[in-house]
Amino acid sequence: VQKDADSSERVLMDMRWGLIPSWFKNDDPSKMQFNTSNCRSDTMLKKSSYKGALLKGKRCVVLADGFYEWQQQKSGGKQPYFIYFPQPKDTVTEEKDGDEEWRGWRLLTMAGIFDCWEPPAGGEMLYTYTIITVDASKDVSFIHHRQVREQMPAILDGDEAIRKWLDFAEVPTQEAVKLIQPTENIAFHPVSTFVNNVRNNTPECITPIELGAKKEVKATPSSKTMLSWLKNSQEGSPQKKENDLPRWTSQFIHSPSPKKTSADILQQWLGKEGEPAVKKRKA
Repeated sequence: VQKDADSSERVLMDMRWGLIPSWFKNDDPSKMQFNTSNCRSDTMLKKSSYKGALLKGKRCVVLADGFYEWQQQKSGGKQPYFIYFPQPKDTVTEEKDGDEEWRGWRLLTMAGIFDCWEPPAGGEMLYTYTIITVDASKDVSFIHHRQVREQMPAILDGDEAIRKWLDFAEVPTQEAVKLIQPTENIAFHPVSTFVNNVRNNTPECITPIELGAKKEVKATPSSKTMLSWLKNSQEGSPQKKENDLPRWTSQFIHSPSPKKTSADILQQWLGKEGEPAVKKRKA
């Protein structure tokens, strides 16, 4: 990362999920003995894997369409739920010819910590991240029905929360961690167990179903357009191999961007209108 970089600058880049701390000495990052895909907010300043990076201001925002949680059923099975941001009413508009234009799904913005690891023998810098988790909100906790509160991603709701979390120079660590709180501003619905197979990565994974009858809920104009957008964005893209997909309890969706509007959406989020959406960063 450039040492003289402006702390308010936003850069979009790929990182590997599962934080590898900079002090890790093994020459193979896969030999990391601990699962670092998620990081509990109540212990992140106590764990050596996260504390150093957090105190150095290595804070990031992880973008995703949503995530899944599974509810244990009396029958012994598990019912998956898709959890996401409530969508603005004006995301879909009708064009003059009557066709609907998708303006963009509001992505979940989850708080994360990243680190930069360099192989001991030298080589390319590896950027990795972890998603911070908090106690599940009241709306989501019903899915688990357990005495111990489950965890959910720490969601940053709104531009101001995102700005403060990312601005490591102006907002010190002790102030930034106060932003890590459960949020009730989420929506969710049951989905088909089709999502249980990690090979499946189609709109059916997030299509609402009616519990009991297992019938698809009548789609609204907004959801129809969203599903069409997801389907079209995946045409021509090869399916990922099973080993390339995450296997954690809560799986996060990273769908391909829509063909027409992805650049505009990312430019707006980055706040860099007129500039490339992705910049290269020097180690």
